[in-house]
Amino acid sequence: MKATTLLALFLVLPMNAWALFESKNSPKLGPPISNEASALLESEKNTISIFKNSVDAVVNVSNIQIARRGFFDMDPSEVPAGAGTGFVWDNDGHIVTNYHVVRGGDKFVINFHNNSKQYEAVVVGTEPRKDIAVLKVKELPPKFKPLSVGASGSLSVGQKALAIGNPFGLDHTLTEGIISALDRKIEGIGGVKIHGMIQTDCSINPGNSGGPLIDSSGTLIGMNTMIFSASGSSAGVGFAVPVDTIKRIVPDLIKFGKVNRPGLGIALLEDNYKGYFNVNKGLVIKYVDPNSPAGKLGLKGMSRDPRGRYYIGDVLLKLDGKEVNSYDDIYNLLENYKIGQEVSITYLRDEKNISTKITLTQI
Repeated sequence: MKATTLLALFLVLPMNAWALFESKNSPKLGPPISNEASALLESEKNTISIFKNSVDAVVNVSNIQIARRGFFDMDPSEVPAGAGTGFVWDNDGHIVTNYHVVRGGDKFVINFHNNSKQYEAVVVGTEPRKDIAVLKVKELPPKFKPLSVGASGSLSVGQKALAIGNPFGLDHTLTEGIISALDRKIEGIGGVKIHGMIQTDCSINPGNSGGPLIDSSGTLIGMNTMIFSASGSSAGVGFAVPVDTIKRIVPDLIKFGKVNRPGLGIALLEDNYKGYFNVNKGLVIKYVDPNSPAGKLGLKGMSRDPRGRYYIGDVLLKLDGKEVNSYDDIYNLLENYKIGQEVSITYLRDEKNISTKITLTQI
């Protein structure tokens, strides 16, 4: 069966539990194993230590939707929409998780390890294109411990990786594996590919979304986000957003509620409409903000005549010498620049290529 891309969906699915029992034909137990023979291996001690030091920073995130029978319904009901995982980011009560875990929710409930109390949280900010969201609990629990944050730039294929999450609603489950590959480009839910994804064979299932991927030193290296699977459950091919991306995005979400990104001050025609205008290369500029650097340079967007027919203006071809043929291309190229930085662009106007410099603005 052909494998399909699936988000590690946060819906909690029903499970069948099988009772284990001893029959009269069961084999007889052997003599007890000596303490010396049952001593833990160093690798096991490392895994146990990491779990103990990290588990209090991992939470269950419940997404609840408010259902009303009609406009005048004065007694709406709360409907559980699903659940995922998150992790404590700082001492101020911020929780990081996947955007798809909180999408469509009206209320969010956080459950901490070994704590039966439910803590309500609110969404502080989201970045769908990176599948990242930040929540903040309204009240801090007695045991509130941020996860130790590492780096993903120096990771190696083959090194140990651990995942803690809530697969199928089984809270604070630990799975272990390795980093299988680095720098994967995986289609996200925000309309663009997420670059730099970490591939791991840690068992990741529905409910693991938003949970931490941790290295052998106990530090965060990624956030478990999606899997490749034909069945919907783990096939040993999971993907995590790298922690370097999380470290870049989360501070903006906490401070501004959104990510401040560099841009040109233009809106682009959706990729699937370019064919109507016989545009095979480049990006059709749909609208130009007159107060932006692009507007001051005189770039032209689309126009419409009295009969409602649309005409294209300029077509963006290159950014700093690199071709841009999709929204994904330009989005991920701009990730490498900063607001206020000058770049070169090449665009097509009246069948002529024009090159110029432009200063990136905040969008």
